[in-house]
Amino acid sequence: MADANVDGCLACDLSRGRQNLPGGQIYATEHWVIEHCIGPFGVGALIVKPLRHCLHVSDLTTEEAAELGPLLQRATSVIESLIEPDQVYVCLWSHAGWTPGHIHFVLQPSWNRYQEEHAKPGPSLQVDMLEKNELPPRDEVAAFAEQARKMMTKTPAGIGNG
Repeated sequence: MADANVDGCLACDLSRGRQNLPGGQIYATEHWVIEHCIGPFGVGALIVKPLRHCLHVSDLTTEEAAELGPLLQRATSVIESLIEPDQVYVCLWSHAGWTPGHIHFVLQPSWNRYQEEHAKPGPSLQVDMLEKNELPPRDEVAAFAEQARKMMTKTPAGIGNG
């Protein structure tokens, strides 16, 4: 099992406030945290990651694994409610170069209108967006995060199908 918190790990540093996080922490459970993505995936892209520094899904504790599915569903429902994308991608990211890194799930909203600027959806869209490296405006990220924070703190029955 990995260490609880690793200095120099971007995921740990953001969760622990050692680096500036646009929009701040949106929601946390006993084992997981939700934050807005700091990368170029647009306003509404969220990160769901274990609070504990964890390198592999297979290393999740039973308790962490039990919280994951419902939390991904709930966070995805919040994205859908707030910005109405055509799809929300849920992708596991876990490398820093070719070295396993702190696992995190990227929840990225996508619209069919993206085909006007990008040749393909899914992973190809993410590659295009990473290459362009156009970060969303911080004020829009902060506004989305505030709305998402309010929705996530409601009871699960108040969000989506939860």
